[in-house]
Amino acid sequence: MHEADPGVAIAAPGKGRAERTLDVLSFVLSDVRYGLGAYLSVYLLTVHHWDEASIGLALSFGGLVGLASQTPLGAMVDAVQRKRALLGFAVIIVTATCLVIPLSPHFWSVAVAGVIGGLAGTTISPALAAISLGIVGPRCFAYRAGRNEALFHLGNGAINVVILLTAPFLGTPVVFWMMGLTAIASVLAVRAVPSAAINHELARGLLPDADGHLTRPSLWSTLISSRPLLVFAVCGAFFHLANGSMLGLVAQKLALAFPGQTIALTAACAIAAQSVMVPAAMLAARRADDWGRKPLLLAAFVALALRGVLYTVWDHPGWLITVQLLDGVGAGLIGALFPVVVADLTRGSGHFNAAQGAVGTVHAVGGVISGALGGSIVVMAGYHAAFLTLAGFAAIGAVLFWVFMPETRTSSTRFQPGDLGPREGGPTPLQVEAFEPAAQHQAVIPNPR
Repeated sequence: MHEADPGVAIAAPGKGRAERTLDVLSFVLSDVRYGLGAYLSVYLLTVHHWDEASIGLALSFGGLVGLASQTPLGAMVDAVQRKRALLGFAVIIVTATCLVIPLSPHFWSVAVAGVIGGLAGTTISPALAAISLGIVGPRCFAYRAGRNEALFHLGNGAINVVILLTAPFLGTPVVFWMMGLTAIASVLAVRAVPSAAINHELARGLLPDADGHLTRPSLWSTLISSRPLLVFAVCGAFFHLANGSMLGLVAQKLALAFPGQTIALTAACAIAAQSVMVPAAMLAARRADDWGRKPLLLAAFVALALRGVLYTVWDHPGWLITVQLLDGVGAGLIGALFPVVVADLTRGSGHFNAAQGAVGTVHAVGGVISGALGGSIVVMAGYHAAFLTLAGFAAIGAVLFWVFMPETRTSSTRFQPGDLGPREGGPTPLQVEAFEPAAQHQAVIPNPR
């Protein structure tokens, strides 16, 4: 609970400092947010000589637990008021589970570390989103979420470049050193966020009703009663069904065609995508309130479908890496706007982070299916058939999104001139608006029809 009475307009002490700290935090979290990622597979394969099947099985436990835990952990983020401590603790746990692997590189220790790290890692994104929403409020959240995502991709790209340049001299351990350094920086950045700048009712998407009382509808009524939220979940599942295995299939195709250059070409694909994710996320940050969320998300679906088709045009590595730039468009826009759309559709419910978890679970199911489906199609009909099939799923998702998904931006969540910039001395227009009675925000959960 915020120190002030939630029924009155309040100042946000340290708001400017808090936003600057969020910039640093979003940048340095990039190496902790998803753990070691693909580097762990390479480490176990090349250093400890695990076979591919054992690697996949050991890492699958953490993935499945993380998938199943998104909604309850999101609800926990809603309930916990000490969100800074929760985020810092999650960073420490994720880092510890990664750094313990070189000490005990055995199947069950890696599997257990993956489960514990998966649970902790699942809380990082919703906790960051909640802290951001609690600092800037709903009207500036689209800009803040897009800025967070852009800085995350910028940090991710920078760290990958550092690893790429130093690995030939320092070897695989550089991955673990970078993990430890960014974890320390992340914890320091979390501690630097001013506690007084976070309104914990706003952070969970809760607003007072017309009488100034805080209403708390049930989580399931929030999820089930909002048709746009269900549509967003289903369409997002189609997006991740199409997107989940594309990069892996491109990497496999390059590995078969150019043996000995796999790491360099895969890194080039990843860096190419990250270089576009940054401007794409910033575009979402700056234009989501002017253009609306829907046109930008439609552009993400179209870019994904076009990417799948273009992969079949030419097998030259330069062409495949160039096409990979479209991955940056789709992932950058989706990543930036995902929390924004969920916040739009759950505003006033108090279940913002739990809804992120529920919708994210549906999206993740699409990604899990994508891996198995893409590989099966390659075996049966080849890479071109796989890419075209995945592009088809992206096109289906685009049509469903266009027909059934309403625009979620409302006048009360639209960014206004003057909302940005540090204001240390008194109430801001944003803060006054954020604590107006909910009767003035009838579009909090849009009419399902």
